[in-house]
Formats: sequence, C-alpha cells, structure tokens
Amino acid sequence: MALVDLSKQVALGIDIGGTNTKFGLVNHRGEILAKGSIKTATHQNVEDFVDELYSEIKPLIDLHCSDKQFEGVGVGAPNANYYTGTIEQAPNLPWKGSIPFAELMEKKFGKPCTMTNDANAAALGEMQYGAAKGMKNFIMITLGTGVGSGIVCGGNLVYGHDGNAGELGHTIVKPGGRKHWSTGSEGSLEAYASATGIAITAKKMRAEFPDSMLNEFSEEEINSKTVHECALKGDPTAIEVFRYTGQKLGEALANFVMFSSPQAILLFGGVIKAGDFILKPAKLHMERNLFPIFRGKVQLVFSELNEADAAILGASALVWE
Repeated sequence: MALVDLSKQVALGIDIGGTNTKFGLVNHRGEILAKGSIKTATHQNVEDFVDELYSEIKPLIDLHCSDKQFEGVGVGAPNANYYTGTIEQAPNLPWKGSIPFAELMEKKFGKPCTMTNDANAAALGEMQYGAAKGMKNFIMITLGTGVGSGIVCGGNLVYGHDGNAGELGHTIVKPGGRKHWSTGSEGSLEAYASATGIAITAKKMRAEFPDSMLNEFSEEEINSKTVHECALKGDPTAIEVFRYTGQKLGEALANFVMFSSPQAILLFGGVIKAGDFILKPAKLHMERNLFPIFRGKVQLVFSELNEADAAILGASALVWE
C-alpha cells in the first residue's frame, strides 16, 4: 500500500457569514496558503453565489495545488446540517428554506464537501490546530454577537439524531429572565453572555449609576468594546457588567460540565478580549455551582486560534475528519 504524504494535501475551508464569506486553502499544519472573500448578501440566488465562489477559488487551487493534492471542501455556515449537507432556515442569509449547499459545491468543485454550523467548525479547528489539540473531550463556546457552541466527546463532535445538537447558547440560565431579541425565549445564555447581551446589561446598569464612564457614550456607542475600555480605566459599573456576565456564563458552564465532563472549556470570540474581567467571575461561579466530583478538574482557557483565520481553519478541519 502506498504511503500518503500528508504534507502534500490541501483542504479548502469556507466560512459563510451573513455579510461576507471567507475562504482559504489550508494544509495539515494549519498554514493558510491563500485566502480571500466575497460578499454573501449580494447573491439572492445560491447558484450565483456558488459560481462566484468557484471563479474566485479555482485560480488559487490551480496556483497552489500544482504539486499538491486538493482533498476536498469544508464549510462552516449558520444552520448548516452535517448529516444532510443543507443550510436550513438561516435567518441571516439571503437564501430561504432548505438549501442543498454541499451538493451544489460537490458538483461545481468535483470534490467531497462536508458542512457543519460555524460553532462546530470552530471546535474542530481548535482540536486540529489550536489549544484543544490532543484533547478528546472538550466544549467550545463562541462569544460573539451571539453564543455558539461545539461539544466534543470521545474525539467526535456531538450532532444528535438530526444534526442540531449543541445549541448551548439557547439553554435557559435564568428562567423567566431577559427576553431574547430574536427567539423570544426568556433567560437564555445568549441574552446575557453575548456581545449583544453585554450591551443590554451595560445600558441598564449605567442608568442606575449616573457617575459611570459608560454615560459618556451615546446609546448606539454602548457595546462590549466600549464597556471594556471603561473597565480598563477602572470604572466600577463597567467592571460590574463583566462580573455579572461572567457569573451568568459560569453558572451555565457548570451545567455543561456536569453534562459531558470535559477536560476543558475553550472560549472564543470578540467578547473574550475582556480577559480576566470575564474569565475570573466565570471560573468562580462555574466551580461554585459544580457537584464536588467535578470541581478543579476542568480547564477554562481562551482559544489559541487567530480570530481572523479561525473560521477558515475550522471549516478546513472538516476535510480531515
């Protein structure tokens, strides 16, 4: 049997976002050989979108894979289903209904295409190239505009019977609590621990403390970045915003730990730029709410992937599964 030279294999990773779609050619070491992007929202027809992707990517494949083997395509996208290869009812994408995206890509590129949602892709990227390398049991939590998650047990992503498992951001952390702006659920983790949730918390808290630096900003300027800026300057209200956010996150993480007993929980996304302002209270409240046999066993760590490239890396890791 001929030996396979892994150094010669290349995967295409594609991250589909509501505004932009990023792509890159990636080798087994996690090195991005070439990358680019196109606009997502300008394509009302998914076939036109696939055509433009191909026209942008094919020259890169020809240039960088003349002496390498192009193995396949991995796609991370909102509401992407690993089992069916479809994008289903994605609210932030221009294509409605169930889109057979993997099938369209396979026909266009002539290579296998594997898909999953963006948070699952991030977990795979972390396992293949980042802080979870070598880990078989961990949970990835992405803290951005929303809260996503990927659960890895025994070295495999948990997809559930229908491909939709792992929506930890929509678990309820405060029954009857804050109403979610999109789903209408009350008290979900996403309503508190996302960048959107942090902005809501900050607006409420600054109204109670007129001396807070947060009141120097307009309503539109209040976001996780401006809250962080104020926290760095020592503003007690901004620090309390992150403490409260970290508490809600930590309480949720305790439940997640007792569900799957992970070796680590990895945090990724723009919100983690707050550093210890959010990590310390999250760790404190996670440990405080754990059943004793779980305490002190779970690492709580930040992602090691470059945020700008993580989505591409995560999608490419689907090819190596």
